[in-house]
Amino acid sequence: MIDSYTFGSIVIDGKEYNHDVIVYKDKIDSWWREQGHNVTIDDLKKLPGGIEVFVMGNGASSCCAFPDESKKYLEKKGIEVIIEDTGMAYKTYNKLVKEGKNVAGGFHLTC
Repeated sequence: MIDSYTFGSIVIDGKEYNHDVIVYKDKIDSWWREQGHNVTIDDLKKLPGGIEVFVMGNGASSCCAFPDESKKYLEKKGIEVIIEDTGMAYKTYNKLVKEGKNVAGGFHLTC
């Protein structure tokens, strides 16, 4: 579960991260995107099978773009996509985990 988020920092299971992360039910990875503030299809190709929902935290001011082509790529795989500012997205991620969904979350921590 994600404990908290403030600009530039996210705390997950008691550990603080100061870089963008992608969170799965059993691991946390650094998330460096090809085009920085733009999520491309290539940035999403490593998602494991079985993901039901992808929650995108697109920054404190929603500056990290999630283009329609990236959204459609996931939807064609049967993955629901939720895009929110990171302050809301981490709460949505936690709610879905509590509901038993197989969810992944990509979180941009700054702008």
